[in-house]
Amino acid sequence: MTSRPEYLPERLALISDVQAARYISTGLLEGREDVPSIALNKVAEVLPGDDDRLGLHRVRDLIDVAMSRFGAERPTAADAWLAPRLHQTLRLTRREAADKSLWTYVALGVAPDYVVWRHSERKSDGARGRVARDKFVGSHYKQTFARLWWAAELFRDGSDYQPVVVACGNQDMLNSTLRLDVLDHRPTALALVRLMESGVVRTGREVNALTSAVNAAAATLMYDVLAPDVGRDGEAMRDWIAAAGSALPSPRNSLPEGPDEERVPDESVRKLVAHFEELFVDATVRGRTSDGTA
Repeated sequence: MTSRPEYLPERLALISDVQAARYISTGLLEGREDVPSIALNKVAEVLPGDDDRLGLHRVRDLIDVAMSRFGAERPTAADAWLAPRLHQTLRLTRREAADKSLWTYVALGVAPDYVVWRHSERKSDGARGRVARDKFVGSHYKQTFARLWWAAELFRDGSDYQPVVVACGNQDMLNSTLRLDVLDHRPTALALVRLMESGVVRTGREVNALTSAVNAAAATLMYDVLAPDVGRDGEAMRDWIAAAGSALPSPRNSLPEGPDEERVPDESVRKLVAHFEELFVDATVRGRTSDGTA
């Protein structure tokens, strides 16, 4: 299977889709080839300065732990563990995180072995299938590491990453919601998590039906008016980013802490939980019988 890169520089870098294309071979996607790490880093754009957030080895260490810890389980189990720790380690602004070339470099230059391990499904004969190309260079809701960072950013409750663990523990929630604009409204994101925690929605089909109903209703109902959020605290985020240099490595056995932003108003979350429960009653759940079972 694809191996850990032989050469790992000190700092993260950027690589464009055009530059990356020459390294995303059929052999890599099938887990038969490695990325030529020295050649890749010759064309990558090293991030300037000495910003501690952008050191490469803390990110690689997290990935090594994830692969070791979840090696005997289904690879999907790693998402809920890695997402909050990746977010806390890479203390990015949203503008920085929107740069695809950073995530492409993480996938190709830092951890192509993780991408192949995480996204190559096993076939009935035990062999692994081909990894989709967008796991290396896709949009933020498909690319291996971008989707985890953005899930942590959008589902966290201030400094609390526990809602992220819940959301990333359900692949249908993770795959269905990240592409929705309504998720940028924090009470909406946390209301979806609470419906999972309470057992109102459990199966993948139910999650897909709920998120479709919530997104459709957003066309006529302004969630931010029904359930207002507090304003974003830019100073708290700046302080959190500035503290990266003195921060300890992300804890392995307990959740890290995010930026010390104000938590989402509980009343707003409760209002949306009640509203979404009503939407879910009338939602079309594939396979749900007349008595409500799926």
